[in-house]
Amino acid sequence: MQRRISQGISKRTEIMTVYNNREYLWKGAEMVIETRSPQETFELGKKIGETAKPGQVYTLNGDLGVGKTVFTQGVAAGLGITEAVSSPTFTIVQVYEEGRLPFYHFDVYRIGDIEEMEEIGYDDYFFGKGICLIEWAELICEILPEKRISVTIEKDLVQGFDYRRITIEEIEER
Repeated sequence: MQRRISQGISKRTEIMTVYNNREYLWKGAEMVIETRSPQETFELGKKIGETAKPGQVYTLNGDLGVGKTVFTQGVAAGLGITEAVSSPTFTIVQVYEEGRLPFYHFDVYRIGDIEEMEEIGYDDYFFGKGICLIEWAELICEILPEKRISVTIEKDLVQGFDYRRITIEEIEER
């Protein structure tokens, strides 16, 4: 199914990558990948988990039901986490420490005030030795690290019910 995908996400200039027998072109620090099944979305997340480095922060954006949890489960699998992974909607953060790196999975959809993030000690996670994946990150944009990797998952029903357009972009604010 998968022949090759770039190792990690970093700034590149027009580099061709092949994923699921389809070619994709890196332009600068952005890549767009199309998946056509939940399994392909999971496998992309898994590859990202396999190549993730300590201290990386991923923001995960997309509407309800677009596949954020499936993608996140793939990231966890890529990190070697075998326990069940679900969205931490009511707990804000779920910590998984059994993999090759600690995995901090945030769902900030229900955050009422940014102070709630301070109460849970978000900076210990954002700047720790594991990786963070933050669902609904646009709700806490004022505290996001300047350097992060944005993952946006979109549906296009014209392309099919299981079609997903996944944009991965390195962000470095100054």
